[in-house]
Amino acid sequence: MAYSLTLGTISFLLAVIWGRPLINLLKQYGIGKGIRIEGPSTHQIKTGTPTMGGVMILIPVLVITGVLNVANLLDVTLIGRSILVPVGVLLTFGTLGAVDDLMGVKIITTGMSARTKLVWQIIFAAATATFLHYVLDLRSIAIPGVAQKIDIGWLYIPVAMFIIVSMSNAVNLTDGLDGLAGSIAAVSFTAYGVIAFLQGQIWLVAFVFTVVGAILAFLWYNAYPAELFMGDAGSLALGATLAVVALMTGQWLLLPIVCVMFVAEALSVVLQVGYFKLTGGKRLFKMSPLHHHFELLGWSETHVTQRFWLIGILSAMLGIALALI
Repeated sequence: MAYSLTLGTISFLLAVIWGRPLINLLKQYGIGKGIRIEGPSTHQIKTGTPTMGGVMILIPVLVITGVLNVANLLDVTLIGRSILVPVGVLLTFGTLGAVDDLMGVKIITTGMSARTKLVWQIIFAAATATFLHYVLDLRSIAIPGVAQKIDIGWLYIPVAMFIIVSMSNAVNLTDGLDGLAGSIAAVSFTAYGVIAFLQGQIWLVAFVFTVVGAILAFLWYNAYPAELFMGDAGSLALGATLAVVALMTGQWLLLPIVCVMFVAEALSVVLQVGYFKLTGGKRLFKMSPLHHHFELLGWSETHVTQRFWLIGILSAMLGIALALI
């Protein structure tokens, strides 16, 4: 754990140091966020804020992890292959998100079409789930209170695909307020880092806390009022990677608890759309995702972020407790 926490600190320092040059570079090339007109009016002032800040997280994590695992990667040992999975997911989903961010700034304000983005997410998730199942031989589910894991065989692949795609989009939907997605993601990764440590998965723990350090560095610039937005480059990558970490611990059934706010944000969108169609135009929430609903109820942006974050901490604590049963 000392090794992993040290890596997290190094990751934080590297990311913070290059954060300012990144912001200046994004400003120079006009890579700024467009704010949707139908959103809360208080958000219009954020128009033009540099986006694609997820790159600030991805690069330090990829560099540090790559350097520290180069020997294992060359030998293609089990450790090397296992750590390749979350690293590969971080890179592929991050690249997809970066392309979407760039398209949203340079080509069309709405970015990549939702259908195209979903197709690529499914492709990446299918490749990842197949690797987890056939190469790392993951095929079971851990249930709190049950000593023996339950083998679900080939069903593991579609379940893993669903979890990866769902978490990727859930974090993406949560990324709408300064510091919101990053703070909850840091807590969620930390929870699964603790679970992995309790299982003795030292290399996975090291990777997880390297990610946490980079996220905290991003929050240095994303705290209200944000100088930098995460963008899809960060949210899609972090969500998918968090799902893979959960799958590698076998405690993926606890994801809805550990990541309760991400799940709530995604469900609010699903329920809003479904209710709107069933009732012929009525709304269940004032606006979705959920954080906008509370903003329109009168909560300030910082209140929403801090209260969601507090709930995230409590749910993460509960998730770790259940993993110990």
